[in-house]
Parts: sequence; C-alpha cells; structure tokens
Amino acid sequence: MSKKLKWNDDYIRYGFTCMTEADGTQRPQCILCSTVFANANLKPSRLNEHFNNRHGGTDAGHDLKSLKIKRERFDRSGTLSKLGFVPVEKPLLQASYEVALLCAKKKKAHTIAEELVKPCALEMANIVLGTEAEKKLKQIPLSNDIIHSRIHDMSHDVLQQVITDLKASPARVSIQLDESTDVSFCSQLMAFVRYVKEKEVVEEFLFCKPLKTTAKATDVFSLVKEFFMEHEMTLNMFGSICTDGAPVMLGNKSGFATLVKKEVPHVTVTYCVLHRHALATKTLPEKFKTVLSAFVRAVNFIRGRAVNHRLFASFCEEIGAEHSVLLYHTEVRRLSRGRVLTRVFELHEEIMHFLRNQGSEIADHFENRELILSLAYLADIFMHLNELNVSMQGTAMNMITAREKLSALTKKFPMWIKCIESGNFANFPSLDEAASAEEELLILSEVKEHLQELIQSFQGYFHLEEGCVAQRWIRDPFLFNLNSMDDNDIMKDDLVELQTNDRIRMEFEKMQLDMFWCAQLQAFPQLARRALEVLVPFATTYLCEAGFSTLLHIKTKARNRLDASDDMRLALSKKEPRLNNIINEKQQQKSH
Repeated sequence: MSKKLKWNDDYIRYGFTCMTEADGTQRPQCILCSTVFANANLKPSRLNEHFNNRHGGTDAGHDLKSLKIKRERFDRSGTLSKLGFVPVEKPLLQASYEVALLCAKKKKAHTIAEELVKPCALEMANIVLGTEAEKKLKQIPLSNDIIHSRIHDMSHDVLQQVITDLKASPARVSIQLDESTDVSFCSQLMAFVRYVKEKEVVEEFLFCKPLKTTAKATDVFSLVKEFFMEHEMTLNMFGSICTDGAPVMLGNKSGFATLVKKEVPHVTVTYCVLHRHALATKTLPEKFKTVLSAFVRAVNFIRGRAVNHRLFASFCEEIGAEHSVLLYHTEVRRLSRGRVLTRVFELHEEIMHFLRNQGSEIADHFENRELILSLAYLADIFMHLNELNVSMQGTAMNMITAREKLSALTKKFPMWIKCIESGNFANFPSLDEAASAEEELLILSEVKEHLQELIQSFQGYFHLEEGCVAQRWIRDPFLFNLNSMDDNDIMKDDLVELQTNDRIRMEFEKMQLDMFWCAQLQAFPQLARRALEVLVPFATTYLCEAGFSTLLHIKTKARNRLDASDDMRLALSKKEPRLNNIINEKQQQKSH
C-alpha cells in the first residue's frame, strides 16, 4: 500500500485547500474551480501544474494574499458546504448518531442506513407528515462513511468510560482472553474485564484485535501489553486471568499466562471450567472411544452429503419418526457431543435401515446390541455434563458458584456407581430404556471405569477443596463458624465485628453476594478486598465464546475486510455512548 501524502499550508500559494475524508485521507481541492484531486496529487509539482495550466498562475493576478482571502470564503460558503463540511444542525446530527448506534447494536452493515433506513423513513414521512417533513429528513447524513465515522466516535467514547472505570477500581481487575479465527481466516484476540464500580462488580467488553501474523504466546502478550500502555495502564492492575486450555495461553514455559506472571508475579491464572469439562470428557475407555467414533462416522455419512441428508429426512417423515434431522458433532462446541448422541440414539433404528439401504458397512454398528448400549450410556452421561455446562454459562459466574456446581456433580458419581452395581440405572434413562437386566452386565465394568475416571479428571483439573474456608465465610459470613479459622488470621477480628452488626446482617439478606462485599469496602476494607479477590475472577470464558458468535454476525463473507472492533464494542458493551458530549464536540470542531 502506497504511503498517504500530507497537506502543507504552503500549498495555498497554488490555489488549493485541503479536504479530509472519514478515513483520514487528505485530498487537494482547487479553490478556483472546485476540482478535487486524489491524494497522489498532493505534491507541489502537480498542484503548480494545475495552477499554471488551468488558471494562469501568478501571471493572471493570483497572488498569495488574494488566494488566502478566496480560500477563507471558499471554506465558509464554497463547495465544502455542499459536501457536508459545515456544522450540521444538532437534531440532524443526533439522528445520524442514533441510527448508527442502532446499526451497530443490531450487528447490521453500515450501508443499511442509506440503502434501507433512510428510504423507509422518507417514505413514511411523506405519507404521514407530508413533503416538508420528508425534505427535513433528507438532510440527515447516513452514508456508509458517515455511519462508520459515527460508530468509531461512539466506540471511542465507550472505551474511554471503561478505561476510566478500570483505573478507578478499588479492587484488582480480572480479565478473560480467548482467541479464534474469523470468516477471513484472521486470528482475533478478544478480551473482557470484570472490575468493581460503585458498589457492584461490572463485566465489560475490552477489545477485539487481530493477530496479524502468528498467534504465539509472545504475540498475545505483546498485543495486550501494548493496549494497556496505549491507555496509560499497567499489567499490575491485573488480579487474575481466565483463559482456555490452549498451549498458547497456559504453556508452562512460554505460555501467555507464564509471560504475564514473570512481569506481574501476584496475578492468578484460572482455567475456564467449561474447558475443564471438555477435557474431562476425553477420559473415555477405549471401547467407548471406538463407539463414539463409529456413530460420528454415521452422522457424517448422512449429514456430510446433501443427497443423503435429504433422503434421510424424507425417510424419517414417511415413517413418522420423532426427528428427521441429525446434528453435527464438533470438538469446539462443547454441547454438541451430548446432543448428537441423544439424537442418534433416538433414531438408531431409522439410521440402521437407511444405512443398510445405502449399502454402507456402518450399518453393522447399529445391529450390535453392545454398541447400542454403549451409545445409550454415552448419550446419558454427556447430557448430564451438558446440564452442568449450561448451568455454568452466563454472566456473573464466579469461582465460588462454579466450584459448588462442579463439586455437586462429582459427589453424585460415587452414588451412581453404587446404584448401577445394584442394578439401578435410573440415573441413565436411555440405558435403562434400551437394556434388559442381562444386557446391562455387558457394559457394567466400562461404565464404572468411566465414572471413576471422571471423578479423578474433575479433581485433577479443578481443585475442589482449594480455598474451602475462604469460600464458606465469603458465601455467608454470619453463619460461618469462626472456630474453623486460624487465630492468627488477621481477617478473624473483622469477621467478629461484622457478625455482631445487625444492620449489616439485614443488608446481607437483601443484596447479592458481590454487591454486599463491594458495599463493605469502606467499613471493612481488608475483609472486602479478600472476598473480592475470590468473587471478581472469571470462572469461564463464556463472554468470549458469546463474543465470537457476535463476530460471526458482524464480520460476514460479504464484509470480510471489516475491522469489527468498533462495531463489536457497541454491540457487546453495557455502557451507552455519551451522545451529547460527542455531538457538542463534533459541532465545535466543525465551527473552527
């Protein structure tokens, strides 16, 4: 890409002024004939050539003083006013910003304002209010470049609000990071932050930036550090980092978390609970892995070929099956495995007949009773894991709540093992439905083995006993038994005083847990900060996962060159841009 040339005020002597486009490109415009030239012509030789050949140069009486007077008049009332370079009325300017904000929040293309919104508004105004109203609405600037500029202005304002809040947070900030590839195969790094503001814990979108070359840990670290330095912040404000399990993020020697810890030793790294669940499900016995692979092959045989997909759907409709469509299995979408297996089990007879008619050898798997029983068990166990997964998704999920939910499931596993040993398969409804008492013995040992593996895997990936004492007094400081706390703990005196305060007890019963501890920052600063160190860190990367889904809506194949960061901020941020401030500043700039 060629370097953009810059305007020099000395170019006035050639009879030119400068106009700046929305992307910052400067273009020369002749004040004598109003001709606008490309940026490449912003050179003294090109300007002088036009000035001499077209307007006679200084020989025609165009001296520097007269050119400056003409330029001043031109800028006030010349063609620049026709191109929108004079102050727009505040209501029209505000309407332009409001439309741009709606386009961003609804994840629509910038051109929709000019191509659809404005024509519709003009048509409605003409029909309902008359031609005068239509003429007024025509003045609202809604071009593609204008909408892009408006979104950039509002995104910058929202970011400044978030940066101000981060700097003012009384507790250390938690950040969650994840990386994914967009529709143009560009690696995108997304970050959300959680911090304390005005007696509540707030979650906000921080940035979505491309990793332009490689996506190594050093690249991620450099990008994050550069962003914080650009906004006059340091990594010391980090209290915790939550990422997925990729080696780039959690590598022991050169992962992103390791690089951060070298610079900020106090930071704690949490590993997304949802990814722990995904990894724990990989502890399948070899027999179950074979079963899972075989049935995924069957799904791909039907769904991966358009003709087979249509024929199978028609076949299921003809025989009145409960479903007519199979679901794809993916490793990234963690809920897919359970849903795929449940659907396959519900349609296993239909799939067997269809595969047999197609002459596929995969049909043999559906005639093997032991494999069908294994399929039923896998469908049941993965649906239990899916329920856990769903319960831990969403905003405001903290480490205490996530630990409680995961601990509850792990405590069920030993009970389930005892039940199946006694022949009770009530916790596995699909297996209970599919198997007779004799058939259940075929996979009993594999089921017990897998449940034991799950217990060890969850405990290995997530230390359930870690911080149990702190978890109890943070969860309910008034029912907490002080005798279980070490007498040398400096928090104990504050807890004694807290437990004897009836007014604070009443507040605790009415407020959410994080808001309660934020409210105690003044009265019990040490106690509150210790509690917020547990409540502020992210337990999952759910916000990043949801953010990448938003990115798919914004950056489509038709808009694959879009820098979506500004649109993403307005679509995902809970903060509203301060339009009055933006509009007043914009009008002041136009008036000068």
